[in-house]
Amino acid sequence: MATRLDGKVVAEAVREGLRARIGALKERGVTPCLAVVLVGDDPASHIYVNSKDKAARDLGIEARTFRFPASISQEELETHVRHLSHDPLVHGILVQSPLPKGLDESAVVDVIAPAKDVDGFHPENVGLLVLDRPGHRPCTPWGVIRMLSHYGLETRGKKAVVIGRSDIVGRPMANLLLHKGPQGDATVTVAHSRTPDLAAVVREADVVIAAIGKPEFVKASWIKPGAVVIDVGINRVEDASSPKGYRVVGDVEAAAESVASAMSPVPGGVGPMTIGLLLSNTVDAAERLNKV
Repeated sequence: MATRLDGKVVAEAVREGLRARIGALKERGVTPCLAVVLVGDDPASHIYVNSKDKAARDLGIEARTFRFPASISQEELETHVRHLSHDPLVHGILVQSPLPKGLDESAVVDVIAPAKDVDGFHPENVGLLVLDRPGHRPCTPWGVIRMLSHYGLETRGKKAVVIGRSDIVGRPMANLLLHKGPQGDATVTVAHSRTPDLAAVVREADVVIAAIGKPEFVKASWIKPGAVVIDVGINRVEDASSPKGYRVVGDVEAAAESVASAMSPVPGGVGPMTIGLLLSNTVDAAERLNKV
């Protein structure tokens, strides 16, 4: 049976590591501040933003949420984000995705000051990631790296397959695995919907990171015995036997835990890491902006 890579435990360790740094900032009169821009009425986005607010406040980070109707114009939204970028009391800015139809999300991200882009999506931070230079890293893939490090799992010299090529997870994940270090130095393959014989590609991997957004798409039979499996997927599937009428599953069959040497669960794996690293990026930003 695979070792369970518990994201809640690792995220708590990340948060504990931030407390002293936040205290040191406050002694200098600086309270780290995260500004979240929420547009529209998407229920999942509201739940996620509320979770971020609570996690931030629990650590002593100021959380400001700016809520706008889906009818807001592109110009109005960009103007507000620019204002936050110039506000010296705001250290981190996050524009909750997805934005309602009709709004250009990339254009909004482009007006975030790179130093405050705690999601790591601004083109400048993407470039710094590719070049392995200091900058904000996207929270979910950076959380995967921190999880691997926490459990002493090295990717150095290993074959890694990243399933999915999104700008949020797949592409930055591949770049992080290419960086030098114990949780880098991997030989990386990025597989996607156009990859022929995906099962054969996955069977070659020592490390599998699934971020394709399809419930239980990766079968246990695809996993090389002893491989490390990180399941980034969070999918709802109908389940009449559940009180909620659904259950949450990952992109990898749960049965893969009988083949893998270590595997992250869904829920409770990578999910908690995303918020933990968002808070970490916010504290990083506050320190850099205040030259700590």
